[in-house]
Amino acid sequence: MFAVVKTGGKQYIVKEGDIIKVEKLEGNEGDLIELNEVLLIGDTPEIKIGQPLVPNAKVVCSILGQGKDKKIIVFKAKRRKGYHKKQGHRQRYTSLKVNSIIG
Repeated sequence: MFAVVKTGGKQYIVKEGDIIKVEKLEGNEGDLIELNEVLLIGDTPEIKIGQPLVPNAKVVCSILGQGKDKKIIVFKAKRRKGYHKKQGHRQRYTSLKVNSIIG
């Protein structure tokens, strides 16, 4: 069984036991979290497609940890004007383990 879940403005295809990195969610390590925005649930005999969400469906996950991704460099410049600006950014993420898909 798999599901398509929307969180943090992105969509993820998940199965039970998967570990995914999503945009930062509030919670501590070991907490259970429910992802309620389920767009699709797929199983071998049938597939449930939401319009836009599947009713009464959720994905239960446990938080493995919080962290920061690799640094990316943001560089802006305007030619012949002497303008340049260099910034760095590290996106925060939450690592989740999918425990069960209900729906």
